[in-house]
Amino acid sequence: MIPPTTRSGTGGTAELFFEDLVPGLTVDLGVVTVDGDEMVAFARRFDPQWYHVDPELAEASPHGGLIASGFYTVSLFMRAYVDHLLSRAAADASPGLEELRWLAPVRAGDRLAVRVDVMGARPSTARPGLGTASLTGTMLRLGADDRPEQEVLRLRFRGWFALRPTELPAETESPD
Repeated sequence: MIPPTTRSGTGGTAELFFEDLVPGLTVDLGVVTVDGDEMVAFARRFDPQWYHVDPELAEASPHGGLIASGFYTVSLFMRAYVDHLLSRAAADASPGLEELRWLAPVRAGDRLAVRVDVMGARPSTARPGLGTASLTGTMLRLGADDRPEQEVLRLRFRGWFALRPTELPAETESPD
């Protein structure tokens, strides 16, 4: 008998399991382009500081224009992480974020390459059937030639992922 299907982080059938997340693995999460209207709308709702929402004040400041809320930037990272990794992985909840660094301003139109690196992995002591992966996420601003110019975001966090299901031995029939 095969155990029930393990669900991915978005509810689909999982194809990646804890055992696949080996230290040294890098997962490309694609490239996101910062939409200026979305960036400002996010800031107006969640982080309405002047350098995120007031073009005139921001232009006259050392920022030289509007910059994205760091939390908007993290949200872009999270969306790429869900779309390109968690949607395929037997993901459970995350036990926490250990570091969050905004390293450079992000602006409308920026193209950001997103990736996750697996730094460590061990079976969970708190949650049987799961493993804990230690992960580093990064976003790099790309230049006109699509080459990385500058790291704009780095975060270290952990994620719980289900162990790969094993096939159970078939039940043997007893003689009558």
